[in-house]
Amino acid sequence: MTVTIDPGLLAGFTPAARVPLELRIAVQDFLVDEAELLDSRRFDEWLEQFTDDTEYRVPVRITRRLGNPDVVDDIFHFDENKTSLGLRVRRLGTNVAWAEDPPSFTRRFVTNVKVVWGESVEEFAARSYLLLYRSRGDRGTHDLLSGERQDLLRLEGGRLRIARRRVVLDQATLGTKNLAIFL
Repeated sequence: MTVTIDPGLLAGFTPAARVPLELRIAVQDFLVDEAELLDSRRFDEWLEQFTDDTEYRVPVRITRRLGNPDVVDDIFHFDENKTSLGLRVRRLGTNVAWAEDPPSFTRRFVTNVKVVWGESVEEFAARSYLLLYRSRGDRGTHDLLSGERQDLLRLEGGRLRIARRRVVLDQATLGTKNLAIFL
């Protein structure tokens, strides 16, 4: 699954201009294809969607009184780079990934995609909502995780790749037993 961008679509770049419809659709297709890779456990292909200098972070959310920030940007559920993501992907292919043996059944719903230009003609900031359904085993229980993903997507060789991802979950206390999945 590769989403490519026609270089001609980038011709009207100015940071204040709206991103053309074709580019917004390409970004949305990219995010939906990425969710499909994860849900079908094609982790090696998923990892190829990231730039070499990627940052993948899920900060901790806390309950605070009005007027105070509720996201702690120096404590994370995940604080990953491409190397650490690669280690996690490789581990999932071994017999010592106990948190995912048997594997989870997941379904990711990516919605409310908004795309604006990044700092250059080859970068896009994409904000999307994620709803993740996850079930494990035969007990009939499941987890629901929702949140907002803030992605910086970069064109490399005409292909979109994730350079930065920040996922702000909608829960201060996560109800899942483990976070051995990707968001």
